Amino acid sequence: MRPTLDELFDRAHVVALRLAAPFRGITVREALILRGDAGWSEFSPFDDYSDAESASWLRAAMEFGWSREHDDAALRTPRIPVNATMPAVSPDEVGTILRRFGDCRTVKIKVGGPHTTLTEDVARVREVRRIIGAEGRLRLDANGAWNVDEAEHALHRLAEFDVEYVEQPCASIAELAELRTRTHYMGIPIAADESVRRESDPLEVARAGAADILVIKVQPLGGITRALEIVREAQLPVVISSALESSVGIAMGAHLAAQVPELEFDCGLGTAALLLDDVTDTPLLPHGGAIDVVRPRVSEELLTQHAASPERTAWWLERLGRVYTLL
Repeated sequence: MRPTLDELFDRAHVVALRLAAPFRGITVREALILRGDAGWSEFSPFDDYSDAESASWLRAAMEFGWSREHDDAALRTPRIPVNATMPAVSPDEVGTILRRFGDCRTVKIKVGGPHTTLTEDVARVREVRRIIGAEGRLRLDANGAWNVDEAEHALHRLAEFDVEYVEQPCASIAELAELRTRTHYMGIPIAADESVRRESDPLEVARAGAADILVIKVQPLGGITRALEIVREAQLPVVISSALESSVGIAMGAHLAAQVPELEFDCGLGTAALLLDDVTDTPLLPHGGAIDVVRPRVSEELLTQHAASPERTAWWLERLGRVYTLL
């Protein structure tokens, strides 16, 4: 049952959650937490997403908050293996960040972008490899920061660290396809993230032969039902990841991951470890390299403690109203 806009307003809590380290240029993650009939849900598109793009995030939030279709009966597993996520920090901060993730065997490392250089990237990756050892799995995420030439050069510099795959090295589907052709001999698979979640047709990247792996994030794709359809139609290996959400949004991703028939790679759903604050007393932190597939119990006290400023709360509620009219 679809809630009315008035119901959403009545059940909305806007929170501002501090991060353990800067991530994609932000130090606080804001989210709109919703108390749905089926459980708590989350609407948290980043500020630079348009209202049209944000509509998919709201569809996902309403599906998870007002439907139990994807709860226990449909789950394949009660726990999801996850990777640690390393922001673009200096080598001497790497160990501190990794300890927050516990025993994760896989680390995704942020590279590229305006806040780091390739030399710094190499130093960060080298330190991660030193700490996790030869048996650990190491993947890179450039968030589309490089052009094709830069990406090819970077992969040559970073190949010595035994890279599991590189995520969104270039911004466009055409660039990904060209890079995949150029670097095929290196044996480093290419994963698409932004090219899946910010395209009008999420399957275009698969049809174009632009990636070996798809990174699937449930909110940007419009919810669990739609994301499962994309997984089935793409016929490529997938990695289910978070969008740096609270434990409520991560739970939505975990419920998706638990319904994917086969997961070849650890999922990017361990990011509650990057939050200094959360909305539950039992955050979905990695334990033994995995997280539980549960709906976390939200704390009214924490919602109040981490409430966003009145100005930001008004901004989010106005955004919610605009986006709702697009559904």
